[in-house]
Amino acid sequence: MKPDPRLHAYREDLADAALRGKVDALRFVQPELRQISVSIATVHAEPRMDSHTVTEALLGEQVNVLEVKDGWAFVQLLMDSYVGYLPARCLTNQVMDTTHRIAVPSTLLYVKPDIRSNPVQHVYMNSFVSAIKVEGDFARLRDHRFVWLKHLMPVGEYWDDPATVAEAFVNAPYLWGGKSVAGLDCSGLVQLAWQACGFDCPRDADMMQDGFGKPLKRDRGLKLTRNDLVFWKGHVGMMLDGVNLVHSNGYHMQAVVEPLSGAIGRIANLYGQVTGVSRVPEMYKPETNSEAAQ
Repeated sequence: MKPDPRLHAYREDLADAALRGKVDALRFVQPELRQISVSIATVHAEPRMDSHTVTEALLGEQVNVLEVKDGWAFVQLLMDSYVGYLPARCLTNQVMDTTHRIAVPSTLLYVKPDIRSNPVQHVYMNSFVSAIKVEGDFARLRDHRFVWLKHLMPVGEYWDDPATVAEAFVNAPYLWGGKSVAGLDCSGLVQLAWQACGFDCPRDADMMQDGFGKPLKRDRGLKLTRNDLVFWKGHVGMMLDGVNLVHSNGYHMQAVVEPLSGAIGRIANLYGQVTGVSRVPEMYKPETNSEAAQ
């Protein structure tokens, strides 16, 4: 079986050198490290603007670039290994070490450390920035812009409850492939919530069901708890308690909280019945995985 092309950078004509011997390609290349320089970079399935969005990359994320052609970069995101195409203008080769993550759904970058100054850019949760100095209530960034200090978390510090993070995105618009408060899909909401809490969460619902968390045996005695994940074919939501589900969906065209029972009845007409339920233990945090590998 070939490696999943969503998570492995290869085509018939080009592949990451790390995949030599695992896939067939006319040419193998050593990828070059780049960094996202815009608030949100849309990652497409094909190198054209009318190709559908597969995911998004946020400010400060690092990517491996295999090819730049006709203004498009063929990339693999380092955060979750997702592969796709994004406009090359969204990248910089001036890769900076990052010190902090944006820890709120969205915030603003300013030209001065003054809330009355003109904001120049919206940035979103799980974006990365490089702070060099504290000036009053602001952090000065390496690019000489400023961000409200309380909206940052040092790299390596996290929120402690994914469901709390997900609830902060209620009413955010539904957007296929999105993963910010400006617009997100079902798996984008779940991924960003778990990433904000320090977990290595994959991008798509099927990836989560197959490899994130431990499947729970579904029987009449099963009691769902906060942060449990509920799966349908092509859809995922997160439990807030034993009754209510938070999920971004195309029916409401936004992220909502609703009783799981109501969602099951409605979604059955679109995606069929629930295909699985998972619970995520601490073992899925990156630092725990690293320790286990040593």
